[in-house]
Parts: sequence; C-alpha cells; structure tokens
Amino acid sequence: MSNKSPPPRPAPRLYLATPVVDDPTSLLAELPALLAAADVAAVLVRLKETDQRTMISRIKALAPIVQSAGAALLIDGHPDLVARGGADGAHLAGIAALEEAMPSLKPDRIAGVGGLETRHESMDAGEIGADYLLFGEPDAKGQRPSSQAIAERLDWWAELFEPPCVGFAVSFEEAHDFAASGADFVLVGDLVWADPRGPEAALIEADAAIKKAYTAVAVGQS
Repeated sequence: MSNKSPPPRPAPRLYLATPVVDDPTSLLAELPALLAAADVAAVLVRLKETDQRTMISRIKALAPIVQSAGAALLIDGHPDLVARGGADGAHLAGIAALEEAMPSLKPDRIAGVGGLETRHESMDAGEIGADYLLFGEPDAKGQRPSSQAIAERLDWWAELFEPPCVGFAVSFEEAHDFAASGADFVLVGDLVWADPRGPEAALIEADAAIKKAYTAVAVGQS
C-alpha cells in the first residue's frame, strides 16, 4: 500500500453562461477578449427559442470563436442541435432530460445536468453518465438554495464522487466560497454581464476569486 496522499485537485475554472442569444453580433464581438482575459473552460450558450435553422446558424457562428480559445461550447438544452451546430455538448435540466439526451450526445459529446433537487437525484445523474453536475441554479420560479446549502452540496459531491461538480454563483463571494467547497468549475452569468464595469472586469474578478479560494485551501492542506 502507498502512503502517498492523493494528488491535489486542479484549480477550479470558470464556466461562462451567455445572456439569451437572439442576434449574436454583439456577443461575437465581445467573446474573444473575454476568453483571453480569464481562465474560461466552457461557454454555455442560451439560445432564444426560434426555428431550428436559425438556432443552428447561431451556434455555428459562436462555436469557432469559443473553441479556438480552447474552451468548450455547450448549448442550454437542445441536445438535438449540438452535432448539427458543431457544439461540444449540451446542458440538460433534470434526470429525464439527461436520460433522453444521452443517446444523441454520448460518447463523443458532453452531457451536463442541473435541476437536481436531492442527493439521490445527483447520484442517479452520476450513474447515468453525466459529465458534470451543476448545483445552485435558480428553478423555474427564480428560487435557489441558500449559498450555504449549495456549498454543502458541492463539498459532499466533491468528497465522494468522480464526475466534476459546478457551482452556480450569483456573486463574487459565492464564486470564492464554491471554489473553496470543492467545485471543479464555477458558473457565472448575469454576475458578469450585469456588472457596471463591463463583463471583462467582472470575469477577471470572478477568476481571481476562485483562484484565491483554491490557493487558500491548498495552503491549508499542506
């Protein structure tokens, strides 16, 4: 038996959710600088509901910019559009949506899932083969668990299970705390886009917050 301690987990990375994309022109202009400014692992594209051809064309416009920056492009829902648009995967809401999407996404593309209300649902998602689990996003009524409850769920998952976990942060404090709790990724959306300083400054601050948390935890464990 080896007495070596397990290798330290990698530093958490950002997962950037876009605003709802109708006309992608402004986003196409902003993304290159944003993705160069911070350590963004993936971009979640939220498409405005319209006809499939239009949505596919928007994915095709965004995918090369995101992927050339070394990030993955995921679509919020619409797993049937992932391959046709050249995206890397889809984010699904709930177990049923995940199960339905798996045949079209696996083994080549990413299947992430959120909307998991209980620990049992989380374990089911892991068994089904989700590539990551998102904790803390608002429900259909805009309600979400407390920051403490989200941090506890992240800590529980990170301690026991292999698939990466993602914390949905609505403040820089949450970004820090979720990274400290074991999140492999921190999802930021309106936190970045609504910042009066502009999205680049906000994204840089969020990146700094999660790296600071990771460093503090690593120092505490050494």
